[in-house]
Amino acid sequence: MPPAASVTDDNFDHALALEACARGDRHALQRIYEQESRYLLGVAMRIVRSRAAAEDVLHDAFVSIWSKAHSFDAARGAARGWIYSIVRHAALNRVRSSARESALDEPTAAAHEASAAMAAWQEEGDALTRQAQLGRLGQCLDGLEPQRRECLLHAYVDGCSHSEIAARVQAPLGTVKAWIQRGLRALRECMQ
Repeated sequence: MPPAASVTDDNFDHALALEACARGDRHALQRIYEQESRYLLGVAMRIVRSRAAAEDVLHDAFVSIWSKAHSFDAARGAARGWIYSIVRHAALNRVRSSARESALDEPTAAAHEASAAMAAWQEEGDALTRQAQLGRLGQCLDGLEPQRRECLLHAYVDGCSHSEIAARVQAPLGTVKAWIQRGLRALRECMQ
């Protein structure tokens, strides 16, 4: 949503506009938007560094202003500052979330492909076919307790950390570490 092109009013009462928003007055939200959007867009752009992302942030921020207007407390600070803090937090959240999104590098992508292939293979193939394809390793893996086998596959096929495995199998971290250690020991013994 591009910012409004209207002229700002130096006597605009942000607190009254927020109170009206809290009562469900959509025109009050529009007046806040007309008064502040171009400045708020600038705040968002300085943080997210992209006009398109800043416009998205501004939209999300105005949704938050509308839904949270009842929580504004004039005793805790100025209404205009409260509005700006909503935009600033929305922009920072956008930056944080985009920092978590990253393209997969080749080894990670290969691990995900291997994991998908292993899952498909386990669902489709019978035990004899798997044993013939994997040989002794397949026999040894099939001989493990299901939890140990699952943890080992997550660790060595999916490339997951111990804490990620614990979250996936919904088991305590110490238990997962023990299952992996015991599973590896059992595999070594089986493969000799």
